[in-house]
Amino acid sequence: MSRSLRHEALNLPNAITLTRIALIPVFLWFTYYESRVDSFIAAVVYAFTGATDFLDGWVARRKNLVTVIGKFLDPLADKLIVMAALVMLVHLGRVAAWVVIVVMAREFIVTGLRTIAMSEGIVIAAGQEGKHKTAFQVSAITFLLLHYTYPIDALLFSFELDANRVGTWLLYVSLVFSVWSAVSYFAGFIRAVYKSPGGSRAAAAGPGGKTLDTPRDPLL
Repeated sequence: MSRSLRHEALNLPNAITLTRIALIPVFLWFTYYESRVDSFIAAVVYAFTGATDFLDGWVARRKNLVTVIGKFLDPLADKLIVMAALVMLVHLGRVAAWVVIVVMAREFIVTGLRTIAMSEGIVIAAGQEGKHKTAFQVSAITFLLLHYTYPIDALLFSFELDANRVGTWLLYVSLVFSVWSAVSYFAGFIRAVYKSPGGSRAAAAGPGGKTLDTPRDPLL
């Protein structure tokens, strides 16, 4: 069955992904022009793009609309959204540059390892660290975009919420899970490629010489 780039690009899951990408300049705009209202709008828009991370993939699998362009766009959108927000936050002095360098290095390493593994016919199982990293990262950036201190008046207590401080600590927690997931993925790569004591690739093959695949986790 022939493929149509236009048809694949405009199906529902890919339309959701493209919408998430299109929202990047929106939250960057509101982040750059710092004010309490603009920061709140930027945080809401970013939280929406982060919260809908699972939606495009879920719709694609549920409706059997998985496409080649979707496999490219979905992880690209995730990385563009995070990197764009972090670079802007560094520009505004809300995040240290070394944090972004570590995050970017981790993404390059994991992407490179995944590419090599796929070329060798190996799919490496990922642990829960990647999911924890994503959850903390989205929460951290949302608070960092909020930036200001907000009074919280609850029924039994009240306090001042320093959004920037909360976001900074959440970002450091996400950084721990980010490095942890990269180390775990690297260890899994080594085990899959060099299973035998002598480092033979034959040990990674199943019956009939086929490479044994392990379940894929999209949140690396």
